[in-house]
Order: sequence, then structure tokens, then C-alpha cells
Amino acid sequence: MTTTTLAILVPVLPLLGALAGLGLGRVAPGFVRPLAVLPPLAATVLAALVATRQHGGPALNAATELTPTGSVPVELALHLDGFAVVVAVLVAAVATCVQIYSTGYLREDPRYPSYAALVSLFTSAMLLVVYSGDLIVLLVGWEVMGICSYFLVGHYWETPEARSASLKAFLVTKLGDVPFLIGLFALAADTGSFRITRILDAVGSGGLDHPTLIALLLLAGVAGKSAQFPLHIWLPDAMAGPTPVSALIHAATMVAAGVYFVARLLPVFAASAAALVVLAVMAALTMAGSALAALAQDDIKRVLAYSTIGQLGYMTAALAVADRSAAVFHLLTHGAFKALLFLAAGVLIHAAGTNSLTAMARTGALRTRAADAYWTMTVALLALVALPPFSGFFSKEAVLGAAERAAAGHTEAAPAVAGWIVLTAGLATAVLTAAYATRLWLRAFHGHGAERPVDRSQPLVMNVVLWVLAAPSLALGLAYGLLGDWFGGASLAPTLTTSVLATGLALVGGLVTYGTWRHTTAMAAARPRGPLEPQAESEAEMAAEALTGHAPAGGDLAERPDPADPGRLLLGPLHPHAAAGFHLDAAARTLFVRPTQAAARLAAFLDREVVDTYVRAGAAVPRLLGTIVRKSQTGNVQTYLTVLFAGALVLAVAAVLVTAAGA
Repeated sequence: MTTTTLAILVPVLPLLGALAGLGLGRVAPGFVRPLAVLPPLAATVLAALVATRQHGGPALNAATELTPTGSVPVELALHLDGFAVVVAVLVAAVATCVQIYSTGYLREDPRYPSYAALVSLFTSAMLLVVYSGDLIVLLVGWEVMGICSYFLVGHYWETPEARSASLKAFLVTKLGDVPFLIGLFALAADTGSFRITRILDAVGSGGLDHPTLIALLLLAGVAGKSAQFPLHIWLPDAMAGPTPVSALIHAATMVAAGVYFVARLLPVFAASAAALVVLAVMAALTMAGSALAALAQDDIKRVLAYSTIGQLGYMTAALAVADRSAAVFHLLTHGAFKALLFLAAGVLIHAAGTNSLTAMARTGALRTRAADAYWTMTVALLALVALPPFSGFFSKEAVLGAAERAAAGHTEAAPAVAGWIVLTAGLATAVLTAAYATRLWLRAFHGHGAERPVDRSQPLVMNVVLWVLAAPSLALGLAYGLLGDWFGGASLAPTLTTSVLATGLALVGGLVTYGTWRHTTAMAAARPRGPLEPQAESEAEMAAEALTGHAPAGGDLAERPDPADPGRLLLGPLHPHAAAGFHLDAAARTLFVRPTQAAARLAAFLDREVVDTYVRAGAAVPRLLGTIVRKSQTGNVQTYLTVLFAGALVLAVAAVLVTAAGA
């Protein structure tokens, strides 16, 4: 079987699994789980085989015209270069892990068949984006992912949070997709094709007439899909969906699509120095702002959501300095450790019965109640912090090394100012990343609550998936030399200067957070109790009260500000603003929601009071005439004869007058 045929089967198999799962979900529920797991597993094997055969050689291309358009043709095309085949392996592998994990996590969910089918469709759409060689076909996968995210984020549609989050995710990403679509058509108009290879050839020969305009239009869609400032606001709220969905969206599908798109068309963006500077500023604001917000969140999934936004900022930062190899390398390692972080968080939530880090800190004993999650999440957090030899260290250092080279003027395609912006923001974010990761680890696993025996066992399959993902989270970065072969011989080795700086800053961030946590914990234990606080004799008894469901007089423990939270002391007066995401939701309501609602009210008023007035008037005149005529129909023959005689008399008089006037 040819490599092209195998590549076609990779997105087709999950699609067939989705269709079969939807069809058999009610009539044969016993087939749902095999249909959810086996197609993406087979796709993973085929994607790995395609990657092995391609192995960084010349790109494989195949195309057939879908239908004559009369202008720019649309083709069903494949473009299999080293970046595409490696990213496809990541997508299929993470999707398989998510499907396996979901068989345990959602084992009692009545809507599991539709959930599993949507996850398979989501996977198929992302694989179509990865392999596609035509931008219109890529757009199909791009939009299918958008509608799948709407349904999956709103899986628990009974809750208002899920309904609101799904609608918000859909609308915010569509806000970016409108200019993105315009940019695609403008790009095709300039280059005369939607084929990626022809577009890149045209760009290389200087055939792009409006590079800055096209790049900025495309970046709007990328900002929406990959949750970059200022269109990142949908991603933290999307945590209302099931935790495995969060792992899939954050690790290998929707949010990775924007980064991958820029990486695939990087020469288009590199044709405009202004676009790269804009991308660098966007990445810097995204990295630093999301890290500060993560340090203030209490919901463990929202911490990880802001973490994803920041790590995506590192990827776009690498693209801003024209190094797509570093960007895709970090996409790969991030896909492994972020999937592990979310799935481990799902185990913690399952064990503790809450998303709140405050509640987890006060219940305690999660190290023993969820030991597998403890060890594997520790590995994933160390990869996130980018300490050697964990995978995140090598990929993040590839990004910072690329920024250092650009800042020194050694990268012709990127302006030096973009390099300085990325390097400064990347190093500052390294400190903040270590701070919020340390805070999460301490509060989730090292609380001072009462230790209780395990009362919520996790399905074995969930813990197995954690250990499977722990391996690439630990060791994938060590394969930087092998991945460099797939990426056209690019050097991904860490550089000494940035490695020392970033690792040192990460250690400082972690140690300062640990010291702050020790201080705040001691202060919280020593402080006097208020009159409304529970009269338990120890923090352990307070935690026991929370576990047994007997809320103290002062309210729910998980909802009270926790004085032992180191994030409050580290952020100081900035904490409430960071916790609210720096009020960007309020800004979006002011700039977009309220004007849209006002325009809707105006349109309703004009429709009701102006347009409907004409409609009502057009109906009122015949109705009035009908009323007059109806009243004249009395049924009295004498009246009819009188009117007839009067009419004849009037006609006769008129005739005499006309005759006299003529004479």
C-alpha cells in the first residue's frame, strides 16, 4: 500500500468510527467503546508508518480537482512533509489516549455514545487540517473542529456554565474566522491558487502583492483558534466540558491548529516584517498575561487552561522569530505533558469531588488517594516548568535559542526587535510558569486536611493512560536530534546562555513560591479564629467537616478565600485582577456584546415600529373599505332601490351638465 493511500486512511478511519458510533449508539451500545477506541488506535499506527516512510525526505504531494470552479481551483490535496507526518502521530496518539481514558471517566454517562462519536469526528477534522495540501479543504477541517468544540464543551448542557461556555467558544472563534476567511481568499487572489505548494512557490518568487494585510487577516483566525491575546477569553470558560475533552482540545487538536497553520505557511508571514512584530507582541502579551492569571486561579482546570494559553504563546513566539522547527517541537512536547496534566487533573477531581484547589488543600491526602496522578502529574509539571531532563526543557530552550539568535541579528527572516520581545517575555514567563506550577502541586497534593481512606476508586484504565503519557512527557525532548531530521535538518539543541538563564529563573520562581507557601501556611495556622468560623480544634477537623458535607457556620470552605494561598501574597493588589483574567471579558462585553445587543434592539424597533407600520397600514385600508361595504349590505330591498334611483339621478344630472357645457 502506498504512503499516500495510508495517509488518506488516517483521517478517514476516525470519521468512519464516528459515523458508526452514532448509528449503533442506541441499537448496539456494546459496540460503542470499541468503535471509539479502535479507529483512532489504527490511525495512530498508520500515521506512525507514514512518518517512518517519509522520515524528513522530500514532501509527498497528491491532488485531484474536486470540481471546476471557473477561477481558482479547489483540490483534494495532500502535502506530507516532515512537520505534517510528525504532528499527525501526536494528534492520533493523544486522541487514542483520550478515548481510552474516557471509557472509564464517562462509564456511567448516558450520552457517552454521542460524546465518543464527536471526539472521533474532532480527531478526523484535525488530521484533515494536518495532512491537507489545499487551503479550502483545510478550512473544512478547521470549521468542523469549531462545531465539534461547541457540542463537546456543552456536553453537560443541563448546567448554565456549559451552555454559556460552548456558545462563547463558538462565537469568539468565529470572530476570528471571518477575517481568516477573507485572508484566505486574498491569498488565493494574489497567488492564483489554494494549493499550499503553489502558494509557497509564489511567495518565494515575490508573487505576494499584499503580504502585511494578508498576514494580519490570517493572524486574526489564528488568535481565535489558538487562544492568543485578545481572543483567548473562550478557552478558560471551555473547562465546563468533560475533562478528557479539555485534554484533547488543549493538547493536540483545536488550539494547536492555529500554530500549525502558521508553521505551514510561515513564508507568507515572514514576507512582512510588520506581521512578525505584531505576532511577537501578541505572543509576549499572551505568555506573560496568562501566566499571571494562572497564578491567581482556584479551579485546577482553569490554571491548566491559562497554562495552555501561555505555552501556545511560546509556540507563536518561535514563529515570530521565523523558526517553525522550534514551534512544532514545543507543540509536540506540550501535547504530551499537557494531555497528561489534564487527565491527571481528571483523576484528582474524581478523587476529591471538586475542581477547587482550596478544597483539595483542605481535604488533603490526595497523594495517597490518587498516587498515580501524584507521580505522573509531578512529571508533567516538571516538563511544564522546563527543568532538565524533562521534555519541556528541550523544546522551550529551542524557542528561547531561536529568539536569542533573532535578537542578535543572526536570523535574516525575522527582525531583531521581534527577537528581543520574545526573549524578554519568554524569560519572564519562565519565572511565572514555575510559580503557578509549584503552587498547583503544593495545593493539590500537600494540603493540611484530615487524611481519609480511599472512598472513590479510579478505574484502572484512567491510571494506565497517565503512565503511558508520562513516558513522552519525560523523554520526548531527548529526541531533538531525531526530530531535527524530520524538520529538514534543523538544529533543536539547547543553547548554553538561554538554558542557564531560563533554568535558573524557573528554580527561583519555584523556590520563592515554596517559601511563600510555607510562610502563608504557618500564618494561616497561627491566626485567631473569627466568630463565624467553625469551632473545630484543628485544620484537620475543618477538612473533615468539609468532606462529610457538614458546612461550618461561616459558609462553604471551598468558597472562602484561603489565607494559605501563596498566589495572593505573590501577586498582592494584582491578584483580583489576575483572577478575573484582567477583565478582558468585561472589555469584550463593552466592545462587542453590548453594541451587538444595542444594534439588535434597534433592528427590532425598526422592524416593529417602522416596517410593520407599513404592513399594518397596507392591511388596514382594505379592512376599512370592507367594513364600509359590509355596512351598506343591509338586506333591505327598498334601501337598495332608493340607492339605485339616487345613483341614476346623479348620473342623469351629470350627463345634462356635460351636454350643456359642450353646447
